Amino acid sequence: MNTVSRRDFISTALALAASSMSGSAFANSYPDRSVRLVVPYAAGGGSDFVGRLIAQKLTETMKWNVIVDNKAGAAGMIGTDAVAKSTADGYTLLLADTAHATNAAVAPHLSFDPITDFSPITLIGSSPQLLVAHPSFPADSLKELLALPRDQVRQYGVGSPGQGSAPHLLYEMLKLKTGLELVHVPYKGGAMALNDAIGGQIPMVINSMPACMPHIAAKRLKVLAIASTARHPQLPTVQTMSESAPGIVGSAWYGFMAPANTPADIVQQLDSAIQNVLKLPNVKTRLADAFIDPMQPGPQAFSELLVDEIARFKNVAQQTGISQNS
Repeated sequence: MNTVSRRDFISTALALAASSMSGSAFANSYPDRSVRLVVPYAAGGGSDFVGRLIAQKLTETMKWNVIVDNKAGAAGMIGTDAVAKSTADGYTLLLADTAHATNAAVAPHLSFDPITDFSPITLIGSSPQLLVAHPSFPADSLKELLALPRDQVRQYGVGSPGQGSAPHLLYEMLKLKTGLELVHVPYKGGAMALNDAIGGQIPMVINSMPACMPHIAAKRLKVLAIASTARHPQLPTVQTMSESAPGIVGSAWYGFMAPANTPADIVQQLDSAIQNVLKLPNVKTRLADAFIDPMQPGPQAFSELLVDEIARFKNVAQQTGISQNS
């Protein structure tokens, strides 16, 4: 064996040995420094609430040092891109939400692949989307809205948190399924849309349950439909969208992800730790109080949901021609 070949052989052997140890041996010492959780939005929203709650409880119960890093911009894509390009060692994580799927459907040129550039860890929970209206609106349910004269309905606006957002795409699903034609009004955030509905500037809005419920409780808005698979225990008299348009469901979901190729043992350790946190009574209470319902845990369930959601939203975007630039 000549010198060069021997050196190459030793290098390859060392690399293979390191690779075989990168899972279990690494996991035994993980984490030995701070873990950064990137929330790809500004502080104060639903994703930030979920991320900080889980990070705090991981720090308290596991004695890990989990630091939340709000890296906002471009509908979550700036922070998501940063995680995709991070070292796959378990020390940089992403708090992903529904935009991870909608961006894949409507953003023309993503700088990352929403599936292959990430390792799903586990889902945290989800909140159904609601169709809400000003109290003076002439319909009290989606069924009644669909029964109104179409010429009248076409004049009504429906607000969403933005072009290509999950609520916008949910409206487009309804439109494709039922022929419901409204004037879509994209806002720069759901709070602005809800405020205009409360003030009577726009008759209807689609947004997630946590954002809408305080206004519903105060009777500033009323619910026409909920986009859950079944009627929600917090709104038992409210019809589901599927009761009028079978198959129409939509939610704001949250989950933890890591960069692709993060060692499987690290992903498993993170999944197990997060599941333990989610079982804590005070965590269950805080999530329930925020109208965030449990979801099937684990990497496999998250991966399957992501594939299904991206395909569903892409189908809508292709049929309607919607993009973030349209």
